[in-house]
Amino acid sequence: MMNREQVLEKTIERCRENHIIIPTYKQMRHPELIPAKIKEKLKNIGLWDLNSLNLFRISWKNEPVHFGGGFGGVNYIEFPPELTGVKARIVMLIGKYFPTGAHKVGATFGPLVEKLIDGRFDPTRQKALWPSTGNYCRGGAYDSYLLGCKAIAVLPEGMSRERFEWLKKVGSEIYATPGTESNVKEIYDKVKALLQERGDEIVNLNQFAEFGNPMWHYAVTGPAMEEVFSHLKNEAGKFAGVFLTQGSAGTLGSTDYLREVFPQLKVCAGEALQCPTLLQNGYGEHRIEGIGDKHVPWVHNIKNMDMVAGIDDNPNIRLMRLFNEEKGKEYLRDTLGLTPEFVDRLSLLGISSIANLMGSIKLAKYYEMDENDFVFTVATDSMEMYQSRLEEERLANGEFSTTDAAVSLEADLMELSIDYMQELSYYDKRRIHNLKYFTWVEQQGKTVEELNAQWYDDNYWKNKYNMVEEWDRKIEEFNRKTGVINEYL
Repeated sequence: MMNREQVLEKTIERCRENHIIIPTYKQMRHPELIPAKIKEKLKNIGLWDLNSLNLFRISWKNEPVHFGGGFGGVNYIEFPPELTGVKARIVMLIGKYFPTGAHKVGATFGPLVEKLIDGRFDPTRQKALWPSTGNYCRGGAYDSYLLGCKAIAVLPEGMSRERFEWLKKVGSEIYATPGTESNVKEIYDKVKALLQERGDEIVNLNQFAEFGNPMWHYAVTGPAMEEVFSHLKNEAGKFAGVFLTQGSAGTLGSTDYLREVFPQLKVCAGEALQCPTLLQNGYGEHRIEGIGDKHVPWVHNIKNMDMVAGIDDNPNIRLMRLFNEEKGKEYLRDTLGLTPEFVDRLSLLGISSIANLMGSIKLAKYYEMDENDFVFTVATDSMEMYQSRLEEERLANGEFSTTDAAVSLEADLMELSIDYMQELSYYDKRRIHNLKYFTWVEQQGKTVEELNAQWYDDNYWKNKYNMVEEWDRKIEEFNRKTGVINEYL
């Protein structure tokens, strides 16, 4: 069996043959640091193209075009109070302009790259296994291809048709597990079976346990929010809060960074009301694709939370129609008075992104925030991956009318209330943290000692995130060894 050094030599050779350069976290955060010759090459490459130079487009700052774009400011959308019903300024970072149309190419970057440049993954014989409820396995399959690796995607059979079609296009091996968004354990069961059947041919890159997932958001997403706030704020402006659905808890890693810069901010983690794990240790099924549930991710720093909130999936789906059906858009333009340009941009919100908007409104209402308070959230993906869901709603409930639009705006946005929200005490957080035991210690082989360290050791999370600069150093060293970067300097 080969040691790490031997595996690393094979990886270096593979990347040299495939002309692969790996970007640093610093370059993803500050694209102006990318070599000019790489930027020049990107002018002839599409955003979704299977070209390894698109690794440099794992950034919130891509020019919002589908082909040949450069880099600019952070892509975001600010929602007017006419739509939210609150005075607080709600700002959402936009994920559509990442390769694959979702920011999960960032969440999957760290887990795979760390193993590649450390000699813990052999791209010549091993496959990267991406267990997911949707976008994570898409991001993983894409990054795998760009990095010269083969991928396996495991996701619920009930996820949108577009996800499966796209995975086939990039040549991923696909396993559909029973159930829908809420059936995470069934994914784990399939992963366990695959690992038993195929041994070390497979490397499991579980987003719920890989610290490279939240580390990317700590290093890139948190600073992107800070940058937008600095651009938008007035003298009295306050970075007041962040709302994010829990999902893998990767994006919530951004709040560990933001807490360092804005200690007084409020962080609220959301989940589907129909599956209230954080709120009620509960169970169930829901339709908010992209957020996962029935367990607490290993990488979720519960101590950094201030609040949890349940989001009802029925209003969520109605808002999907309000924002995307012709009668809904017409109502928002002609009756509510929103500009056509803004209304067109609402398609930048996928289903979980709409849940993030709803949760941000609830957070602003709970703390009675005013026009000087900024609440940040993200749009993981856009409606590009959910057109089949619109078709299903039309078949099930008929055409969307002007009356439907008026009712949805009033009931699903203006009347959003602060029900199903819990401000967390020390022991509330402890209760949620303890839920990790049942998934991770009993089922996934983690230790009680590390579980306790996550809670009691103040340096546990700091040490995880402080690795960013070390990984950048290792990436730069790896690139020097392949020699490919020399062509662009």
